[in-house]
Amino acid sequence: MNEELDYAEMLEIPVETVTVKHKERRRRAKEPDLRDQLVEQVNDRMEEPAPDPAYAESREIEREVKPNGKQKLAKRLILGEFIAACALCAVIFLTNIFMTNSAINTWVRGLVQGSASTADTRVYSDFTLSSVVRDEDANIAVSGTGVLSFTAQCFVYAPCEDGTVSAIYGDEESGYTVELAHSDTFTSIVSGLRYPFVAEGDVLRHDVALGYSDGTREVRVMFYEGDELLNCCVVGEDGLAWS
Repeated sequence: MNEELDYAEMLEIPVETVTVKHKERRRRAKEPDLRDQLVEQVNDRMEEPAPDPAYAESREIEREVKPNGKQKLAKRLILGEFIAACALCAVIFLTNIFMTNSAINTWVRGLVQGSASTADTRVYSDFTLSSVVRDEDANIAVSGTGVLSFTAQCFVYAPCEDGTVSAIYGDEESGYTVELAHSDTFTSIVSGLRYPFVAEGDVLRHDVALGYSDGTREVRVMFYEGDELLNCCVVGEDGLAWS
């Protein structure tokens, strides 16, 4: 009110002629107190009935199943067998490449050949024995253990015509050795050759010599049944014959 009167005096308006109207202030609606709202909410929750623990929903507790000692041992045994099988396969693979006539390869071949329906089970007496030399001047001797030997400059042939060349090893200085497989178990070995005329895997033929002997070293012929040296032949008037 004082402000309106001061403004009238400044404009030189008689104060008596100024009508001052007072505006009624609107009363603000009383907002609910937050404290009262919080109290009401707490009271409402307290009035609700609490759930009865006796009727609470039961849930199965999931538990982690840990393997016992027997299960762990079984897993270790299976793992050990797997590692051993892998190692055996690796050994067989390497020996097939670098050691063709090793004991393990012979054993594996025996298992395979013995189980096959076409296994060759012939023994030495099932084969025709032929002379290893065609030169009449070569004198062949037989030792007490059944080893044939001679020293002569001549061509050397297989003692039995049926079979294949299973291995060749040696050198020109010490002499070459040729192994012949006649059946799954019966084999023969010819050693002391100066030069071999055959290769591994060749099929034996009666008209093809195994190699050449220059007469500077002894040529020996041995017969085997598996790993057993056979004493199975003699030298007669008509040449070699099975004893």
